[in-house]
Amino acid sequence: MRIAAIAAGALFALAATSSARAQAWPEKPITLIMPFPAGGPSDALGRAVAARLGPRLGVPVVVENVGGAGGSIGMQKLARAAADGYTIGFGTIGTHAANMIMYRKPLYDARKDFEPLGQVGSAPLLLLVKQSLPVNDFPQFADYLQAHKTTMSYGSAGVGSIAHLACLLLLSDMKAEVMHVPYKGVAPAMTGLMGGETDFMCDQTTTSLAQAASGRVRAVAVLTREPFPGLPKVATAQSSGRTTIDFRSWNALFAPRGTPPAIVDKLNAAINDALADPALVRQMRDVGVEFPARADNTPGHLARLVDSEIARLRPILQAKNVYID
Repeated sequence: MRIAAIAAGALFALAATSSARAQAWPEKPITLIMPFPAGGPSDALGRAVAARLGPRLGVPVVVENVGGAGGSIGMQKLARAAADGYTIGFGTIGTHAANMIMYRKPLYDARKDFEPLGQVGSAPLLLLVKQSLPVNDFPQFADYLQAHKTTMSYGSAGVGSIAHLACLLLLSDMKAEVMHVPYKGVAPAMTGLMGGETDFMCDQTTTSLAQAASGRVRAVAVLTREPFPGLPKVATAQSSGRTTIDFRSWNALFAPRGTPPAIVDKLNAAINDALADPALVRQMRDVGVEFPARADNTPGHLARLVDSEIARLRPILQAKNVYID
């Protein structure tokens, strides 16, 4: 009886200590692991959000770039970090859905190794073609592709990148096989499209809107259900009967599994407060980034999004035999 009482007392003391730490949190700077190189679209969004999280939490939020293996290296570091709220990470549809399927031996488990905190924006994808391709809209593109698919190619920022995933989904819907040309980043992939090295590309508005608006490449379709206000003359692929084509890139913040619920709740509240900043909303809206409504931006919503995206991508990537050892 005495031993049981001592054990119960120890557990109570431990719980009380953990609760007190969660209430006092944060007391020092927080590190936000960015699993991609500095200067890219994910890095830009992550830094913009981090800059607004800091004042709301009362401590600096410092971005640490840990790139490599499609975001896997950085996410592995996050999974191994202490679950004390002082290390969080930036995840995407690539790190938390595609990597779970493409890598034969993933470095982490997206559903078991993290606590979802909240989304920090999503962006539509555009179907872009080189200037010399004789198509101006999606029906013309579909016809041209069927007639020339054995000689056409599409570029991306690399195997497993958002651009690669979007084109795989598109081509799966169109039941077409086209040669993939992976580049080392979205900038060289866009340069290749503008130079005519590839015929088309599926890219986020965050990195392609300027080129499409200037006419250096031609946007022939929006690959989401809703039209994109930034290019009002470009119709959606769905409007041409491709009702299953609806692909948005999304970004979110995660913490290591086991982070105390009180800290998760504080981080989620700070994320939603940061996303309500009018200047940030304007800055991101200009490149097509949309923020979720506060009521829809909960850890539970994000967990369900990760599950649904893995389920959606798995049969397509497996059918295409897209694997990385």
